Amino acid sequence: MGDYSDLYQAILEGNAKKAKEATERALAEGADPNELIDRYMIPAMDEVGRRFECQEYFVPELLIAARAMETALQILTPRLAEGGGRKAGKVIIGTVKGDIHDIGKNLVASMLKGGGFEVLDLGVDVPAEKFVEAVGNQENVIVAMSALLTTTMGYMREVINALKKAGIRDRVKVMIGGAPISQRFADEIGADGYSENASGAVVLARRLLGLASSA
Repeated sequence: MGDYSDLYQAILEGNAKKAKEATERALAEGADPNELIDRYMIPAMDEVGRRFECQEYFVPELLIAARAMETALQILTPRLAEGGGRKAGKVIIGTVKGDIHDIGKNLVASMLKGGGFEVLDLGVDVPAEKFVEAVGNQENVIVAMSALLTTTMGYMREVINALKKAGIRDRVKVMIGGAPISQRFADEIGADGYSENASGAVVLARRLLGLASSA
């Protein structure tokens, strides 16, 4: 496979137009979509996350980087579907009721799509019944919840309780994340996993579904 570091750079800089051009050129040259994701796109978003943590990047940079990655993913998705090997599973994701923050959720959703997952994004301020409805009769799916506020993180427990009352808790895996969330909190409320960043969420999701990590 050739060198497609221009795709990495386009995502890092949040340049959707260049990301589109780089992706189309790579595919025209016969690049493997999976390798483009693993070698360039996910590492680019990891670096975006690192820069945000170090306060080198701020919210606008996160948003435009995520948009650039989404642009590239839209081009790759049909190719991934043709290959059939990247359908890792389904994730139902949303920011819990009372919380309207979506930056972290959107980044996780983008990374999960890049990792081959089908993602159903319920948006923000999502009540427990909407998570339950989205699961329906499906099996082997992940419910991913996000919260940025300490005042809303407790609602994650209510969602898990709702899944139990609906009799579907044993058919899904629950993963949680967000600034105030910790592994200890995940254990306390009975979640199946916790990730502190978007790239880690992909690894966690694959582990929860019994799949080998693509990392």
